[in-house]
Amino acid sequence: MSLDSLDKLFLEELKDIYNAEKQLVRALPRMAKAAESPELEQAFTKHLKETEGHVQRLEQIFKQLGQTARGKKCKGMEGLVEEGKEKMEEDGEAPVMDAALIASAQKVEHYEIAAYGCLRTYAELLGYDEAGQLLQQTLKEEEAADKKLTELGESGINEAAVAAGSGMEEEEE
Repeated sequence: MSLDSLDKLFLEELKDIYNAEKQLVRALPRMAKAAESPELEQAFTKHLKETEGHVQRLEQIFKQLGQTARGKKCKGMEGLVEEGKEKMEEDGEAPVMDAALIASAQKVEHYEIAAYGCLRTYAELLGYDEAGQLLQQTLKEEEAADKKLTELGESGINEAAVAAGSGMEEEEE
């Protein structure tokens, strides 16, 4: 496909984030299960429900555009999910692992915030008002999820991680 118009770019980016959201629908239950903190587990479970809603909104946008809802492998999200999975497979103190989960989840949220911000702008420029509103709604939810993760980290999880692991070990290169 040639990206010779904003319309084509918009569609390609929709396919990308659609696949990204589908990857998250599979990853979030694993993250919730790995969380030691009940509040973190609850945040992941809540965001799973929101993510399922994001998928539905994207399907609605595809329908509005007269397109079949199908994704294009999102390599960015694939990498972020794989990185998070590797962290979950590590041995570590529970508070440190929760801090790692928060960091992994925030990387995902920042990726999504960037994607949805661009998509919303493209929709507005292309005159896809309803799509723009749906994308803005999702963007607000992603920003709220990021804020919640920050609050969880700052409410004691990060401090508990400091207390759990005193002493730095050398990093592998």
